[in-house]
Amino acid sequence: MKNIAIIGSGIGGLALSIRMAVKGAQVSIFEANSYPGGKLSEIKVGNYRFDAGPSLFTLPHLVDELFELSVNQDLKNFEYEKLKEICTYFWDDGTSFTVPESIEEFDKLVHNVLGENKGQIIKYLADSSFKYKILNGLFLEKSLHLFSTWFSKSALFGYLNLPKMGIFSTLDQHNKGFFKNPKTIQMFNRYATYNGSNPYETPATMGIIPHLEYNIGAFFPKEGMFGITQSLYDLAISKGVKVNFKSKVDEIVIENGKATSLIVNGYATSNFDAVVSNMDVTPTYRNLMPKQKAPNTILNQEKSGSGLIFYWGIKRQFSELGLHNIFFSDNYQEEFKFQFQEKTIYDDPTIYLNITSKYKTDDAPAGCENWFILINAPANIGQDWDLIIEKTRQNIIKKLNKILKVNLIDFIECEEVLDPRTIQTKTSSDKGALYGNSSNNKFAAFLRHPNFSNSVENLYFVGGSVHPGGGIPLALSSAKITSDFLARLL
Repeated sequence: MKNIAIIGSGIGGLALSIRMAVKGAQVSIFEANSYPGGKLSEIKVGNYRFDAGPSLFTLPHLVDELFELSVNQDLKNFEYEKLKEICTYFWDDGTSFTVPESIEEFDKLVHNVLGENKGQIIKYLADSSFKYKILNGLFLEKSLHLFSTWFSKSALFGYLNLPKMGIFSTLDQHNKGFFKNPKTIQMFNRYATYNGSNPYETPATMGIIPHLEYNIGAFFPKEGMFGITQSLYDLAISKGVKVNFKSKVDEIVIENGKATSLIVNGYATSNFDAVVSNMDVTPTYRNLMPKQKAPNTILNQEKSGSGLIFYWGIKRQFSELGLHNIFFSDNYQEEFKFQFQEKTIYDDPTIYLNITSKYKTDDAPAGCENWFILINAPANIGQDWDLIIEKTRQNIIKKLNKILKVNLIDFIECEEVLDPRTIQTKTSSDKGALYGNSSNNKFAAFLRHPNFSNSVENLYFVGGSVHPGGGIPLALSSAKITSDFLARLL
């Protein structure tokens, strides 16, 4: 039986541990925190529960697949429902509407409210589906770092359709080619933020993301987003995975060019047949094996955006709000300029508001709501975050007061804040970036670290900072790709 060590219990690390345990390996996870999940964790403030990080669930089959791989496991261990309403949008001029799950109804809504031509939403999402079909087989399910990937049928299909992929145009330019109302363009530009990028710089290939949310669907786990982590953690334990909490890895021990063991909390572990890092790839190199030659071209790329999150316990319910809500900035392009060029937060930020108590009622006391407010923020480069937080808090309250016609400060009864500094500390994300390197570059997909080391034998990587990218679906895909490499050792 082969012994495999995984550094970190993020969603990618947990998924990989399950895949390898099913294949017959003995897997040990070393987690610095006292809880699993990395960014996909939870916090409790007073009588309120919050999902700490990711709040949108798409491609649930990637989670189901892990249960299906595990013999005699009941899929009821992880339950979820498809959302009837995708998101509620608000603008400062009073425009607001809720997008339904039906694409046809969405198309009618955008025609009636925003004046878009009938059928444009349907055409746009068909294009999104087409791009996804090409990229999924070539990029999302396979390693870009193997010659075989580039000579497959999927690759040939991709080459033939390369002009249609929008590699040389931006997402904003792509969306302007479909829509005429700035509000519609803004709605679809926001999908660049799903991997921490700038819609005015990131390639139009990011137009695949709406396909996941609209054509396939958005979902809500019965136990909240942390329910994904808890279900996979329980599944991993049931398959014999050993999870060691409060076990901070200090060093990856490399002997004769091979990763052989770890130094954990100052002590050496026994030898392993393979070591996998689910940490951000940059601190993996810089902190855990500083004597090894690092792939600086990759590590020094621009980092993705981070986030400033306010967790508010609200002693009131708002019937006009749903699970997912967006309050848009009046100057979207300026907002991204501030984030990526000025390295701060714009005075009129776009506000994402997630309220899980709309579906999971015990997340808040009766008559109350748990507000998860996310503002796109730059990565941490030493800004005065205390000043930025206070200023942004005031701007958020001012904006919400205006749109919701309320004095919000009267209803906030408890608060917790997560900023790029604490994201960096809690999750070992370089500079607090949520998705590793940014995608503000048409070659970004090729500048992600592979799922294996080119210089150290038996060293592998999994998670959102390596191929194929950040976010729950891609982290789960990363686990699948990495498991294929590890399977060669068995």
